[in-house]
Amino acid sequence: MWDREIQLLMRDHPVDEVMANRLFGAAVSYLITAMEKWGQGLEMCCGQLVDLAVHVFILDTKNYREFCAEHFGGKFLEHIPEIEFKYDGSVERTAQIIADAGFDVDWKLWERDHGKCGPCSPGSNCH
Repeated sequence: MWDREIQLLMRDHPVDEVMANRLFGAAVSYLITAMEKWGQGLEMCCGQLVDLAVHVFILDTKNYREFCAEHFGGKFLEHIPEIEFKYDGSVERTAQIIADAGFDVDWKLWERDHGKCGPCSPGSNCH
């Protein structure tokens, strides 16, 4: 599954294999942490850079569904985008939550969007 997502990232975005691996690693750590924190009202979200890899993964529905079935009993994060972006520091808070969960955070991937939030729907368990 990992190799396929890397190939899709490189196909759809101007990134090399090293960056694609970094982005997908960040996306997976984000998704796992978001699922583990489900229902806690943390309003986690990733910035636009990491979101590239999240979207590649969730749009590869068969692999995303199998990943969720294996790791989360089939439960998965909905994708419910808001129209407007927030600028409330949610991305920085999310990166810290991921680090606190024990993942190695590639801070350079998150810092670009620290003051921003991806367009996720506040108050819902979504991405």
